[in-house]
Amino acid sequence: MIHMKNRLAAPVMRALVATVSVAVLAGCSMMPSFLGGSNTEKPKPAELAPSPNLIGLRQAWTARVGQVDLPLSVQVNGANVTVAGSDGTVAAIDAATGRDLWRVSVGGPIAAGVGSDGKVSAVVTRANEVVALAEGKVLWREKLGAQSYTSPFVAGGRVFVLAGDRSVSAFDGQSGRKLWTQQRPGEPLVLRQAGVMLAVGDTLVVGQSGRLAGLNPINGSIRWESPIATPRGTNDIERLVDLVGSVSRVGDTVCVRAFQTNVGCVNAARGTLLWSKPANGSEGVHGDAQNVFGSESDGKVVAWRRDNGERAWVTDRLQYRGLTAPLALGRSVILGDSTGMVHLLSREDGSLLARVTTDGSAIAAAPVVAGNTMVVVTHNGGVYGFVPQ
Repeated sequence: MIHMKNRLAAPVMRALVATVSVAVLAGCSMMPSFLGGSNTEKPKPAELAPSPNLIGLRQAWTARVGQVDLPLSVQVNGANVTVAGSDGTVAAIDAATGRDLWRVSVGGPIAAGVGSDGKVSAVVTRANEVVALAEGKVLWREKLGAQSYTSPFVAGGRVFVLAGDRSVSAFDGQSGRKLWTQQRPGEPLVLRQAGVMLAVGDTLVVGQSGRLAGLNPINGSIRWESPIATPRGTNDIERLVDLVGSVSRVGDTVCVRAFQTNVGCVNAARGTLLWSKPANGSEGVHGDAQNVFGSESDGKVVAWRRDNGERAWVTDRLQYRGLTAPLALGRSVILGDSTGMVHLLSREDGSLLARVTTDGSAIAAAPVVAGNTMVVVTHNGGVYGFVPQ
């Protein structure tokens, strides 16, 4: 197994999971020597201009979880956030003060986490167990048929799990009883990366291969499917298409990224594709009513018009800096990078507004906002709360 932890390589590596056995294959446009290509050095990250500090942010607090080497989504519930570390630590934190509301270990390393509705939280362990928690105590554990790299989705008294083979299972939130499983025809390879799962009205929306699918959360039946990207190429690697989190939802419109292929938007009430445009990135998207924002594999940050998918602007100010998925907040598009910096760009044109720093390790997930606090988590396990000055 070839494994590359350098975040600068993450956007261009193909971390693939076979449906029977796990295999990670690293690849990039410059074809490294171990794949038979030249030994060309990786591009150097763009030099950063001084921060103009057009937006005032101050670090209000810090907290810690274990090192984060898992596909992490920081879960926001009101003014609280729930985070997980790879060592099995799960913590609910008051985003206003940084103090723990509760903290617990699930007793083993975590593969994906964390999902929460504010009452029940859930993670997936590397032992293929989904573990549900409430008020810092384990409610139940249930074995999964396949490894998951996507944070569970908790809603309506249920815990939904999207597995690595892109099957979907629903569990009763209090007892752990399995309610249903939706198994689609398997793809030869899928990404070892967080997928897409959210609720739109009374529909569970999930990413399955290059499609968004709307499921009935009561029984798992499929209501609609809409393609974002279509497999192409002559082998399984070239034909890999998979949707990656995070997503941008405004009303019934859900916009997503297909790994290194396309960005597109779907009307999730009708299940119709609104548009799909070529894009070459591996991290999810975010947006507002006007635009969808994302970072490409080379570090360019792009704004696509939400109504038709045409590009509104592109900036190369953060090229090759190993960017996270973005957060659209106020007049900013906020992205973390591989050196622990958090960049605030203008939503109007991508110009730099401000920059803040953390502990020097890569930002592990897209920044989130809880109440009046922006929260970021680093690979070294630092949890940082920033508030406006």
